[in-house]
Amino acid sequence: MIRRRMACALLGSMAVAAAMTLPAAADATPSADAAPKVSASEMAAMQRDLHLTATQVNTRLAQEATAAQQEKTARDALGAAYAGSWFDAASGHLVVASTDKAKAAGLADVKTVTVRHSAAELNAVKSRIDALAGKAAPAGVTGWHVDSRTNSVVVTVNTKARTAAVDSFVAKATALGNGVVRTETVTESPRTKADIIGALPYYINYAARCSIGFTVYNGFVSAGHCGTPGSTATDSNGALLGTFQASTFPGNDWSYVAAAGGVNLYGYMYGYDGYYYYVSGSNEMPEGASVCRSGSTTGMHCGTIQAKNQTVNYPQGTVYGLTQTNVCAEPGDSGGSWLSANQAQGVTSGGSGNCTYGGTTFFQPVNPILATYGLTLVTTAP
Repeated sequence: MIRRRMACALLGSMAVAAAMTLPAAADATPSADAAPKVSASEMAAMQRDLHLTATQVNTRLAQEATAAQQEKTARDALGAAYAGSWFDAASGHLVVASTDKAKAAGLADVKTVTVRHSAAELNAVKSRIDALAGKAAPAGVTGWHVDSRTNSVVVTVNTKARTAAVDSFVAKATALGNGVVRTETVTESPRTKADIIGALPYYINYAARCSIGFTVYNGFVSAGHCGTPGSTATDSNGALLGTFQASTFPGNDWSYVAAAGGVNLYGYMYGYDGYYYYVSGSNEMPEGASVCRSGSTTGMHCGTIQAKNQTVNYPQGTVYGLTQTNVCAEPGDSGGSWLSANQAQGVTSGGSGNCTYGGTTFFQPVNPILATYGLTLVTTAP
């Protein structure tokens, strides 16, 4: 049984051919009053991690809610000419990339930019690199993704682990891209965030610790690397929460735990601050939007969505379709919840860095998990 102390959660190119344009009607900025109320602790987390005032947090949440709806409209309107989109925090507007300037001119209240390659073209290149890698790429290749802002596909390499095999992979990946593939370097490789220590919130076979992602009817979802089918999940008192019914890792990083009899199911995310945050749905937010995650090691931290459909090369194998963020996480946070606009976004997969110096963390989007296993979120209305 959880304590009945609750709070509302947040609202959550290199080939550019023309300058950004914005219809005059886009000068209308969503009012901060349109943002849902957030708790004092969540407001503090967003102010701390995003370096905003309380007023700026409310304004940004309202703008992001509008951008999420505009992104759906832009995809439908542009069709094959759609080349990606992202929320620009500096202007408070959604930026939409398109290969067809005339079509883009018909979009209202968004910034537009004309580029050479469509999203479909870039995703096709990424898929070819996925096929090149197979189940795993060389260890020094940390991942690859479509970068909408630069209209390219980025392959990331750890400079401290660069070998002949890494250079060979990069050369082959570049050749697959017909000029759209570029390389970025980092100094640390991602890793999953499971850990074997004695702490909250759930334990796999009474040993490794992970964090619950989201409650679904008859159980919860979490990361796939946390457990395998048949593994048990218990709480810190040793009480049985449920049993892993399905799990995939690598390839994807998701799992479903069926609840044991008598376990109570609630549609909240715990913030490790004494409050429970509402989960009201799972509408996906655009790149550039703010997002907060919570996990059993480091509690709640916030940041922004940097890239989607990221392929990450972990030591255990390659995982596809992850979302990249600049939010920190540490071992034991694996599987934990990601919320934006009171909307479930995903579960923690892994990353690099820590919450002392900062880092990069990837999450597995939640909607594909729900679709794969035929699950429904347990939600709570604010």
